[in-house]
Amino acid sequence: MALPSPSYTITMRVQVPASQAATSELVAAAAAQGASVTGVDIAQSSTDHLTVDLTCDTIDGPHSQRVVDALDALEDVHVLKVSDSTFLMHLGGKIEVGLKVPLRTRRDLSRAYTPGVARVCLAIAERPEDARRLTIKRNTVAVVTDGTAVLGLGNIGPAAALPVMEGKAALFKKFAGVDAWPVCLDTTDTEEIISIVKALAPVYGGVNLEDISAPRCFEIERRLRAELDIPVFHDDQHGTAIVVLAALINALKVVDKRIEDVRIAVAGVGAAGSAVIRLLHAQGARNIVGFDREGAIHTGSDTPGEHHQWIAANTNPEGFSGTLQEGLEGADVFIGVSAGDILTGDDVARMGERSIVFALANPVPEVDPIAAAAHAAVVATGRSDYPNQINNVLAFPGLFRGLLDAGARDVTQETMRRAAVAIAGVVGDDELNPSFVIPGVFDTRVAEAVADAVRGEAEEARAAGRSPALADQAAEDARVTWPGRQPGEDDPHVP
Repeated sequence: MALPSPSYTITMRVQVPASQAATSELVAAAAAQGASVTGVDIAQSSTDHLTVDLTCDTIDGPHSQRVVDALDALEDVHVLKVSDSTFLMHLGGKIEVGLKVPLRTRRDLSRAYTPGVARVCLAIAERPEDARRLTIKRNTVAVVTDGTAVLGLGNIGPAAALPVMEGKAALFKKFAGVDAWPVCLDTTDTEEIISIVKALAPVYGGVNLEDISAPRCFEIERRLRAELDIPVFHDDQHGTAIVVLAALINALKVVDKRIEDVRIAVAGVGAAGSAVIRLLHAQGARNIVGFDREGAIHTGSDTPGEHHQWIAANTNPEGFSGTLQEGLEGADVFIGVSAGDILTGDDVARMGERSIVFALANPVPEVDPIAAAAHAAVVATGRSDYPNQINNVLAFPGLFRGLLDAGARDVTQETMRRAAVAIAGVVGDDELNPSFVIPGVFDTRVAEAVADAVRGEAEEARAAGRSPALADQAAEDARVTWPGRQPGEDDPHVP
């Protein structure tokens, strides 16, 4: 049963008679409709009436309207206005541009703009790599989408996708001090998207691809990684994979099993599922079976596309060819990145002892979490109203913080694997239990741990000659002020 949510918080301005019972009657009426009342404030008072602001969480839009109607039906009560807190938060957008330097005097202006800025322009023209040290490039990420696969909303277009991209940019800034900016493209042509992102690349230190439908997202990411000298990361694929691996590392500790020994069933082999399977394989998992609508993927499957072909060649060592339900028999781990309500608690009961279930479809998981928990030792979802939320915000801010600091050119499989291990490591052995296998999204240790791991891997790769930086001193010069770091600390931004 759905519960009231902050996503549907409304504030009703209500006129009521001036009596001691008036406000309590409002609260009772809202509660009787299933709303969760969070605030009652007197906005105005007179000798014969009160104006009251009643704030409550509701389940959805129709539920909000039922609450309003219930209050309006009370005797001598009038609902004057209804405000939706989510829409109020979005008025004018959620992000803005701020200044890092003072512009108070003519002397300030002569350095920040003409004529002094010309010296910096000429320095970059002579040494293009210095753009990373002397411009916003050193701390800026483009959040690129075409609006074709937005959350659970599908193809809603670039303008409708903008609030999600703004939110992503806000999370970058909040959790890792990265200046991200939405780039919503009014085209779904693969070549055009690649061309536009390449043309925009001089401004940015990294590219976060977001909500681009498969299979085009695979080609766009592959080409941009090959043709740009800055890291390109498709969060729907790899962000999900990183956090899934992090949670699985800890869940396996809870059930006292090793990743090399467990049998893992993965439902959904699209963008996220393919990336999850590859990263689990990189961590040492050897008995993974991927399932699409037709059943298990194996070497004899009709598997169009290089991603499905890789899965067929590198997983399912026993050649299993049955359905997902059949494949769960005796399995140790289920990971769902597919669709809601495709399994029941009885299906989970067929899994092995002390099983692990990650049902990540949103907003409706593959199996009801409560039904799954009746049989599985550890259950995780993508939702915030159940324990163990698999949320990409645990990965992408710290990942890009580390990549930008290191002046990295690429995001390798090893980079992502180490990021996952770092996230898992934030949960200490004294904190670990079936309901806490992954840190909370507001745990400030996470971004720092991921950034440290990514910087370390990049420095090792550079020392071994595997991954050159954009400039010799990029790792030193790219450090910026971000949450947890004092202004000016380790911030050598002067040439």
